[in-house]
Amino acid sequence: MTTAPDVTVTVIVHDDAARLPRAVASVRRQTHPNIEIVISDDASTDDTPAVARALAAEDHRIVYVRLPENSGGCSAPRNRGIELSRAPYLMFLDSDDELPERAVELLLAAHRARDLDFAMGAVRRVRADTGRRSTWMPHLVAERRTLDGIEADPRLLFEHLATSKMYARAFLDRHALRFPEGIHYEDQLFSAQAYCLAKTFSVIPEPVYLWYIAPYAGSAAASISNQRDRLSNVADRVHVQRLIDAFLAESGHESLREDKDYKFLKHDFRMYAGDLPFRDEAWLASFADLVVPYLDTLTPGAYARLPRAERVVTRLVRDRRLSDARLAAQGLGHGVAPRWTATDGDGRVYWGDRVPESPAARLDLDLTDLELDTRPFFSAWFRHEITEVVPGPGACLDLAVRTYDPALRLPVGPRRAALLLSPGARRLTVPFRLSPVRPGVFEGRVRLDLAAARLPPHGFAGVRHPVLRLRHEGHTHTGLLLAPPFPPRTARVPYRAGLTPHRITAAPELHAPGRLQLRWVPAGPARTLHQLTSPRLRHAARAVRSFLR
Repeated sequence: MTTAPDVTVTVIVHDDAARLPRAVASVRRQTHPNIEIVISDDASTDDTPAVARALAAEDHRIVYVRLPENSGGCSAPRNRGIELSRAPYLMFLDSDDELPERAVELLLAAHRARDLDFAMGAVRRVRADTGRRSTWMPHLVAERRTLDGIEADPRLLFEHLATSKMYARAFLDRHALRFPEGIHYEDQLFSAQAYCLAKTFSVIPEPVYLWYIAPYAGSAAASISNQRDRLSNVADRVHVQRLIDAFLAESGHESLREDKDYKFLKHDFRMYAGDLPFRDEAWLASFADLVVPYLDTLTPGAYARLPRAERVVTRLVRDRRLSDARLAAQGLGHGVAPRWTATDGDGRVYWGDRVPESPAARLDLDLTDLELDTRPFFSAWFRHEITEVVPGPGACLDLAVRTYDPALRLPVGPRRAALLLSPGARRLTVPFRLSPVRPGVFEGRVRLDLAAARLPPHGFAGVRHPVLRLRHEGHTHTGLLLAPPFPPRTARVPYRAGLTPHRITAAPELHAPGRLQLRWVPAGPARTLHQLTSPRLRHAARAVRSFLR
């Protein structure tokens, strides 16, 4: 290469020979061609070295380097890329992701328009199994803007990805800013430092990064950030938060502490909170040991900004009411009621079966403002739990259902209810009766015949979650149906006299919000028919027809 590159893109890789060519190809396709591509290999043990060398042989812009031993994280290979880079602007790409074709062009244009420390853009999350796309933190990248420091919009602390940005090499060198090695969640610390140290940076709304996300249940080789079942993962997150806190204090950015604490509660802790109902007692106890000392250091203002349901879970964990925390976390964010509420002498309503003892707990567990007893019926808070799942004949499930009505919105007496299920455009409605057991508690049994579900003519492949509908005085309420742990049940259903057979698996969701989950998989001829009539294929066919006109 005779001229210096404008931008260096470091592609980090470890044992990912299969996906590395896709990532590198996305960089080679950039509309701004004057780039350098550094493949930084974290001591791979598969065919990655051979694949990387072959790629370098195809394109003079590619440099391949291999670390002598595996570092166990992203920091060391990224730092090696910084060392080797020859360009004044730097970007980073993981081997399982891609860059949109104009990513370099757009971010470089932002730098050339202003004297920036870094420029950042939108990140598109792509489901690896379905191809469905969504924007990561869309409200933060909705408009083009230039900020003179993070204090202008502390919400950006939520956007902690190092890969969504193009950095001025001079900025990184001026502050000796490198990725911290030997720790996980290095992006969070690095990004917090970059935000605080940057005098000027720009945000553009165009996508500059494609982040491939594996489906929750199917991710056997989950990324570090998705290994939330490991207590070491919890410890790593807390450790990084303490490092960020120390940096804020040392660098004179204590004013950002409440915003940073709120980000931790709303993003990091919230991810663990959704999984609490599916952890055993020993795990919950160890989790509390790790997080409670840190939670007790957070600013009161950060807690005050949380939605009430999340604040309840956090308080129950801090008070080590772990069984209660598990109950409060199931259905979190979906308006699911507690089983019980308690009222004090002043008429204040609290989560749980007793009035909290401490002033802090009373503050956090106070549900009075939710107006559970007077809010419109369609938005009332109930809790519908499956207490028993018994396989019935064929593809039937016999379910025992218990409904909790802590605000006593339903009058005593049998209540009409129904399960609703829509694997296609036509809904299956299964009516049943809920009978009162005691004030605020109803129970019933219902047989859900999955063979009666009305599928589209071409079949259905996907997941659905039945919901429970209540009617009262002409009003309707629809709520989640929470499921306990139970062994998955699979049945083969010969829909339409065997013309469109499907396998249906019933299982608990086992991650937030914890519903009953039903998965349809077309079998035999139905699988081929479904593929031929899939939305993606229909869209492609329309595009071809349009081109040929």
